Amino acid sequence: MPERQSAAFRLRPLETGDLPHMAGWFQNVADLARFDRSVRAPFNTTELERSWGPAMDAEKDACKCWFAITTEKGELCGITGLESISPVNRDAVIALFIEENRRRQGIGIRSMALLLDFAFLQIGLNRVTSYYRADNTRSQQMTARAGFKTEGRMREAWFAEGRYFDMITVGLLRRDWTASREGLAQELGAGCSASFRGAGVSGWSWPPGPQARPG
Repeated sequence: MPERQSAAFRLRPLETGDLPHMAGWFQNVADLARFDRSVRAPFNTTELERSWGPAMDAEKDACKCWFAITTEKGELCGITGLESISPVNRDAVIALFIEENRRRQGIGIRSMALLLDFAFLQIGLNRVTSYYRADNTRSQQMTARAGFKTEGRMREAWFAEGRYFDMITVGLLRRDWTASREGLAQELGAGCSASFRGAGVSGWSWPPGPQARPG
């Protein structure tokens, strides 16, 4: 069981050594079908290395930027990242996955908020898009809290468990994030945090600390 008293989490670049742990997550068929529209069969480590390898090599694939979410002790408990980064349109698709036994602890919303700060304030994006299966209420609630707006419903676009689900498209503009950021920070409080290394000096932490990045 996770150590629930640990309330500080770190985001760092995803590494090859994380893949064996991730392979265990992707062997849960029900979870896989709930969070990933494109994959149905469980991965082993070799398959995961083949499909995820480019995500860890920015020179080979500059359109992806993935981070590991870890505890203070360095234990991997989730991943989050940006896909389909467009330097022309200044947009990307955001994705997030938290290990099943660590959900509902506030890790996901704080990690997403930190990545949104990174997307808008560090690499200069203007828009972030996300998709989720229509019955995935946790994704719906999390994106809504961050300020995402529902932009569309693709009917029966997600097949899993023998039936078709609608797929929801949501989007967040930089100005939307600026408007919702302060309210979300006050709502979350400081009992749990997600940060990049050196956050005490740089301010790259969520909820924002004394050295907070500008909105």
